[in-house]
This record gives sequence, structure tokens and C-alpha cells, in this order.
Amino acid sequence: MAELIIMPKLGFNMDEGKLVQWYKKEGDSVEKGEPLFSIETDKTSIDIEATGSGVVRKILLEEGESVPVTLPIAIIGTADENIDILMAETGSAPSLQPAPQNKTAAPAPAPAPSAGQGGRDYQVIVIGGGPGGYVAAIKAAQMGKKTAVVEKDKFGGVCMNRGCIPTKALLRSVEALKEIKEHEKFGVVGLDASSAMLDLGLVQKRKTNVVKQLVGGIGSLLKKNGVIPMEGEGTIKDAHTVVVNGKEFTTDHIIIASGSTIKSLPIPMNPAMEILNSDSMLEISDIPEDVTVIGGGVIGIEFAYFLANLGTKVTVIEFLDRIIPMVDEEITRQVTGLLESLGVTVHTSAKVTEIKAKEVVFEKDGKQHTVPATKVLMAVGRGPDLGGIPCEALGIKTEKGAIVTDSTLKTSVDNIYAVGDVNGKAMLAHTASAEAIIAVENICGHRKEMNYETIPSAIYIQPEIASAGLTEEQARKKFGNVKVGKFPLLANGKAKVAGEENGLIKVIIEPRFNEIVGVHIFSIHATDMIAEAVLAMNLEATAEEVAMTVHPHPTVSEIYHEAFHAALDKAIHF
Repeated sequence: MAELIIMPKLGFNMDEGKLVQWYKKEGDSVEKGEPLFSIETDKTSIDIEATGSGVVRKILLEEGESVPVTLPIAIIGTADENIDILMAETGSAPSLQPAPQNKTAAPAPAPAPSAGQGGRDYQVIVIGGGPGGYVAAIKAAQMGKKTAVVEKDKFGGVCMNRGCIPTKALLRSVEALKEIKEHEKFGVVGLDASSAMLDLGLVQKRKTNVVKQLVGGIGSLLKKNGVIPMEGEGTIKDAHTVVVNGKEFTTDHIIIASGSTIKSLPIPMNPAMEILNSDSMLEISDIPEDVTVIGGGVIGIEFAYFLANLGTKVTVIEFLDRIIPMVDEEITRQVTGLLESLGVTVHTSAKVTEIKAKEVVFEKDGKQHTVPATKVLMAVGRGPDLGGIPCEALGIKTEKGAIVTDSTLKTSVDNIYAVGDVNGKAMLAHTASAEAIIAVENICGHRKEMNYETIPSAIYIQPEIASAGLTEEQARKKFGNVKVGKFPLLANGKAKVAGEENGLIKVIIEPRFNEIVGVHIFSIHATDMIAEAVLAMNLEATAEEVAMTVHPHPTVSEIYHEAFHAALDKAIHF
């Protein structure tokens, strides 16, 4: 596939670049990783390597000329490939002419988006305005595509309105309560912590304000980037037509980002029992006396932690043999102990069979058990939302209720892509956003592939849980005798100062090259620190490289190099 080569942005303040030298001329072959051209920024000159192999079909910028960053400067493709479409996208825009040498001059504006092929209304229509959809729309508009995004509810999707953000707002409130109750160990006196409690009305007000501000920010971002927002339910009529509120819009490409819906269990449920889900739990205005949580995954455990800190009697019933099974087993054991210390009762390897008027019935070890309950939280996960998408009629392949996509996020229909929860690969907001960018890059002719091996996951109880890569069990199955390094929070100075000494970091190293294959953290600030592990794994860093990276002292991040020293049998502080 032919690819547009753009002037790269090599620094935060870099607005334009000057092309110093082409190392290839039109008609020359070039291999991926081979120097293609050199550019001059305001700081230095640097060689830029080819991101793919092919033939230099067209050079759009001559040596000595300057252009704003991200504008096209060349086209690489196969020798016989038709590049007319890409040439049409570059056009003869004035922005490709030499830029003024006055460094204070503003960069030339990008050409206005044109309509789609054959007079279609748009070049890209995105269905869904969540973290996958709105990011896809903004990215497409930034890359010069005339783009619309359709949202049937509220922009920001489940994550911002009924998931990530409101949940964390509630959890922050119980953390504030916890800090007040523990005030004396930090030398704060004169407070009657025994009477401290949360006013859920005020908690809900704060949560609503946080969500409102962030959702409003999305609208501003769409407007700033020239995206056309459409409010209403979008349905796909055919591969090039989307219907919104009864009106048809044609488009070159469709990106499906319709998100997910709440799942439930196909069991008898007495209507006399109040059954909550993750949506209704976010709106509670009174502290429940008791809640039985069905499902010990991320949603169930975060809400169990929240409720337990409110003083609610909580029971968790999980079908698998442990809660949060995606987390390394050693950390799961510690989390189970933490929850039990808060008064939570945890039943694992338990199958819920019926919800009665005042109790929940489940099977465990071949016997029937019951739990008295006044409220039940159904937290058995979410499933892809295929509403308005006639997959069979369109020829879109699905498996287990999810749209099948390749590594470029393309479906079985060439011009239709699917990102986020709807493809079922990794149902996380940050995954959806990353997929959105990959999908748009491919729509614009840049071959990019999604890597799921180092997607981080996060659970926002306290201490937090964050992980990336393989668990120890998975790594041993794949690599055999792996190396494992651990470091407890109780030996970290900053954690001790913070009074948060529970938890550990666990790193897993494959035995041949000492390459990092898994990192698991149960610690304060874990969700903020996991990105270091993701970056290291993406760069194929070794244990030695991280161990020798200087981390500031005192910080919780020091647990990284301590754990990697331990993995190499050279532990320093433990």
C-alpha cells in the first residue's frame, strides 16, 4: 500500500522542518530502516529512516525547502501501484511551497478537507463518540479527512459518563474519608474521626461536575479540529452509507466505535430484589446496608472496595477460582486479604444459580449455599454493542458477539474499521484510543499495526493494581525457567513516609536475553507508574537496562530498579 511520507515532528516546539538532503531519488528502491532523508530543525540535523519498504514514487519537497510538520513530502509505494488518490490528497497546496524564513511566522494552514470520492458527503464517518470514536474523528480530521462523528447518547462514551471517570471520582471520595480516619498516625489531632462519613449527595455532585467538565472538553476538541458532530443513533445502511435520524450520509470509510453494553446472567431473578448494575451503582444516594456483588472482575472489585469503605456489608461471589483473574496470582492473594480486612466476604469457584427476594443462591464444591441480601450488584462484565450494525448483511465477520478485525483494525469489509469494546480484543479506554489512531493511520495510507502484548491494565482500589505483559504463570508456560524479581513496598522509603506500605512489585524476565515480559504492581501510584514498564517492553529493554536507570529518591518508582536488581540476583535493599 502506498504511503505518504510527512515532515516529522521531532520536538514539542518544532513547527516546521527544512529538508537538507534526499538519500534516494524518484524510482529508487528503499528498505525499511534505511536512511531516506535528512532534515534540519532549530536545534540539529538528523537522518530520518524509511518506515516501510518500497519504491520512491514521488518527491514533493526539494532539498533546501521548508514545510510545517506533518505535511506530505514524498510518496513511497510499489513500482506499479496507482498513487493518483494520494497525489490528489497532496494536491498543489501552497503549504508545499517554501515556507517563509521568518521564524516568527505562523505555520501555513493545512488544506481544507474535501468531500469523499465520487462526491460522497464525507471521507470518514465514525459511529460512537467514546474514547475510541472521538479520538478517531479528531485524528482523521487532523490528517486532512472530512470527518463526522455520530453519538446517540453523550460524547465521552461509557468511560467518561458511566465508567472510568465517575467511578474514580467516587473512589477518590472514599480515599479522602480513609485519610481523615487515619489522621492521628500523621500527627493531626483535634478531629473527631469517629463521626466522619461521606455525604453521598455531595459526592455525587462532585462526580457530576468532573464528568461535565471533561465531556464539555470533548466538544471543544471536536470543534477545534473541524469534526462535524452528529447527535442521534447511527445505523449502517451499506458499506458507504450511514443513516442518522432518518437522513442518509455517504462516506469513503466507516469506523465503528459503538462500545459495549452491560451483561447479565441468564438465571431466575425475583423482581422483589433490587438488582443494581454498574450504571445504577454510580447514582446511589444512600449508603446500602448490604450488597452482594456477583462477579469478581475489575468492576466488581472496585465497587466492593468502595462500598466496604462506606461501611456496607459486602459479599463477592466469583465463578472462577480467584478474583481479578487477569492479575498475577500472587497479587490476587494480597488483594483478597486486603478486601477481607475491610470486612468483605469473598466466595470463589462459586456459580450463582438464582436471585430470590431476600437472598442469592450459589453452588460451591457441589453444595448449594445462600447469602442473605437486600441489594445485588450484577458485575459480570460488558459485551460488544452491535446495535445498528447489520454485520451479516454487510459481510462483517463476527466471533462470540464481537467484530473481527486484523492488526490494522480493518474488518472483513475493506473500507470499514472497528475500534474499542466492539471488537472485544481488550475492553479498555486507552486501548480504544490507541486502536483509533492505528485505524486512521491505515485509512490514510500509512501501514501501522496494533500491538496488544503490552497493553497496561489498572484497578483503582488502594493500593492500586497495574500490570503489563505476562503473569508469572503465563511466562513459565511460554519461556520455561523465567527469572522473577520482587520488591515489597514496606522496604520503600517514600511508601513508608506516605503510610502506605502494603503491596509489592513483581517483574518477570525471559531467561535468554533478560528481556522484560511482565510487570505487576500492587502499590500506591501503581497506575501512574506502569507506563514505564510499557515503554521498556515496547523498546525491548533488558532487566540490566532498567536496573541501571537512575530513579529519583525518595520516590515509589525506586521499586522498579530494586525489583530488576533482584531478578538478576543482585538485590540491593532487600
